[in-house]
Amino acid sequence: MEQDQSGIGRRRFVTGAMAVAAGAAAGPLWGAPGARAAAPSLVSAAPGRSVAIFGAGMGGLSAAHELAERGFQVTVYERKALGGKSRSIPVPGTATGGRRDLPGEHGFRFFPGFYQNLPDTMSRIPFGRGTVRDNLVPASLEVIAYKGKELRIPVPGSLGGVLTPEAIEDYLRSALTAVTTVPPSQINFFVSKLLTFVTSGPRRRLGQWENMAFADFIKADVMSQEYRDLLVTMFTASLVAAQPDKANTRTMGLMFEALFYSALGLGPYGPPDQVLNGPSNDVWIDPWIAHLTGLGVRFEVGRTATGFTCSGGRITGAQVTDPSGASGVVTADHYVAAMPIERLQPLLTSELKAADPALARLAHLETDWMNGVMIYLKEPRPIAAGHLIYAATPWALTSISQAQFWSGDFAARYGDGTATDCLSLDLSDWNTPGVLFGRTAKQCTRQEIVQEVLAQVRSALPGGAALLPDSIVHSWFVDPAITGEGTAAVANDEPLLINTPASWGNRPTATTRIPDFFLAADYVRNSINLATMEGGNEAGRMAANGILDASGSAATRARLYGLYLPDEFRSIHGADDARYLLGLPNRFDLLLPYWPGR
Repeated sequence: MEQDQSGIGRRRFVTGAMAVAAGAAAGPLWGAPGARAAAPSLVSAAPGRSVAIFGAGMGGLSAAHELAERGFQVTVYERKALGGKSRSIPVPGTATGGRRDLPGEHGFRFFPGFYQNLPDTMSRIPFGRGTVRDNLVPASLEVIAYKGKELRIPVPGSLGGVLTPEAIEDYLRSALTAVTTVPPSQINFFVSKLLTFVTSGPRRRLGQWENMAFADFIKADVMSQEYRDLLVTMFTASLVAAQPDKANTRTMGLMFEALFYSALGLGPYGPPDQVLNGPSNDVWIDPWIAHLTGLGVRFEVGRTATGFTCSGGRITGAQVTDPSGASGVVTADHYVAAMPIERLQPLLTSELKAADPALARLAHLETDWMNGVMIYLKEPRPIAAGHLIYAATPWALTSISQAQFWSGDFAARYGDGTATDCLSLDLSDWNTPGVLFGRTAKQCTRQEIVQEVLAQVRSALPGGAALLPDSIVHSWFVDPAITGEGTAAVANDEPLLINTPASWGNRPTATTRIPDFFLAADYVRNSINLATMEGGNEAGRMAANGILDASGSAATRARLYGLYLPDEFRSIHGADDARYLLGLPNRFDLLLPYWPGR
C-alpha cells in the first residue's frame, strides 16, 4: 500500500474494513430468528452506560465521539454508509494501474469560518503527526459568475475602525455598488434590511423574522431581475437548497451575519471559506472511524432501524433489520435517533408522540434537494481559487475546482491516470426548467443533467465555452442518491432540511420527554439554525450531554459553541428587544419598516 506524508495511504482502507467487520460478521446480529437480544457490543456495558445510536452521519458520529471519550459503551447502527452526507462516494470501476477510484461525493465540502463545534471535534481526531483539523485549508469565497461576467466581492479584513451599524451599512453599500449594476435605490433598500437584521435583538429575531419569508423581508417581488438574481435567489438557493419564498428571514440573516463577521476576522472565527485537502473519507471520515473504533465504538453497517417500542413512557427496544433482511431487537440504556428527518418521522408511533408531543410536530418540517455532480477533466481547470457561485443559473449551481487544494498529484492517485481535476458542483434547484432541454433536473436523465449543468456553467462564466470545452471532459458522476431520474419515479434518498417560516416551533430539542430517547441530527434546535455539518455536530453534542444528565454521570459536559455576538452590539440588541416588546419596528428599519404583529 502506498504511503505519503498526508497519511492517506495508511488510512484509506478504514471505512471499507469497518463495513466488512460490522456488516459481514458471521451469522445474523440477532441470533435465532425472532429472538430478542441485546447488541453484542452492549453486553459488557456498565449499568446505565450502554448507548445505541441509529445513524452514522454527522450527528451520530459526533454523539458517539463525545460519549466514547467519557467511557460509555456505544454501538452505531447505519443503514447505508459511514459518514452520511459528508462521506466520499468513490466512482466504482474507474481505477486502473494501482490507482484509486475517482472521488465522488454527495456535494462538495464547505467549512465556513463560523463553524466552531465541528473543527473542535476534528482537532481531537489524530492524523499523521497532527489532527484532522490540520487538513482544512483556506479558500476564497468572493467569486460570482453572472451572465458571462465575473464579480468579485471584496472580503474586508476590518472595517477600518470601531464596529458600528453605520460602518457595516457603508461597507455593504459601497461593495454592492462597485460590483453590480443593481439600481442604487434597491441596493440601499437591501442594505437597510440586512442592517435591520444585524441590529435586531433575539426576541425580534425569533418572534418576527423567524416567521417571515426572506423574499418578503427584502421585497423580492417588486425589485429588478438583477436584484433578485444577485441579492436574493443566489444566496438562498446556493446555501440552503431553498427558494427565497421558502427560507425564513431569521435563518438567512444568521448566515449573512456569521459569514460577514467571519470575513472581518472577529471573535473566534477562522477564514471565511475553508475546504479539505483531500477526499472526505481519506482526510477526515476514515481517520474518525478508526479513532472511534479505538475508543471502543462498534459500527454495524447495513442495519436499518424500522421502529422503536415504547412502554411506560420509555423506549424498551429498537427494531432493526440486517443486510440479509433478518430482523431483531436492539436494547440499550439509551437510544439516539441520528437519522435524517425523512427517515425518523415514519417511525414515530402514536405511543411515542403521546409520550412527547413535540415529536408529532416533526411531520411539519420540509426537505428539498441539493446534490452533487462531479465533472472530471483531462486538464487542470482551477476556475476560481475557492467556491464559485453561478448566479441566475436555473439550477442554482455552485462549484469548486478540487485538485488545486488536494495533496499529491490527482492523475497519479485517481482513476485511469488521464483525469487531472474534478469540478465538483452542487445542484440546488431541481424544480426549475433548464436552458438546454427546457426540463427540470428531475425530468432529465443523468447524462442530460451533466449536459445541462455544463451549458449553465458555460453561460455564466466569461469565456465559458472555451474554458470548459467538451474536449477536456474526461467523465462525470451524479450523486447516486438520485434514482429514477428522467421518470415519474425520480427520488432522492438524501434530501436536506430547509428552514421554512415558523419551522423553529416544529423542531425538537436533543433531549426528548422520553427519558431514554435522544435526537442527534440537524433538525434539532441548534445555534447554527441551518441544515449543516456544524448543526449536526452540535446536535450530537447536545444528545451526548442529555445522556450524561440522564445517567447521572459526573463527566464534563461536551462544550457547545454558539454564534459570535460582538460586544459592541449587545446594548443595541437589548434596546431593540425593548422596542419589539412595545410593538415598535427596529430603529434602523427606516425604508418600509416592518412592525411586529403586522
